[in-house]
Amino acid sequence: MPQRRAERVSHAIHREVSDLLQREVNDPRLDMATVTRVDVSHDLRYAKIHVSILGDEEQMQDGMKALRRAARFLRKELAGRLGLRFAPEIQFALDRSIEKADRVLRLLKEIEKEEPTGQ
Repeated sequence: MPQRRAERVSHAIHREVSDLLQREVNDPRLDMATVTRVDVSHDLRYAKIHVSILGDEEQMQDGMKALRRAARFLRKELAGRLGLRFAPEIQFALDRSIEKADRVLRLLKEIEKEEPTGQ
């Protein structure tokens, strides 16, 4: 049962943080930030929010700094929106899976161009 509750809270945090980043946090460094996954501890005290930030390495690092600065605000807002007894401590992690998937797709397109079509 606790596993299921943690899963529900994880989905709620994902939805609410995505909404907050889009509507409430007015930082241009976060314009290209997307919440990809949220992992919540079983006791609901800690939430690791995985985000993807499009851009070069410097833009990604600036985006992570902006997220760390906004963490206190986001936690306060989550407390009000989720109605939990304790708002979870928030930690952000950079998710590079979209970047890696894009690279794989580019490589596959290059291979496709190099292959002869009429074998």
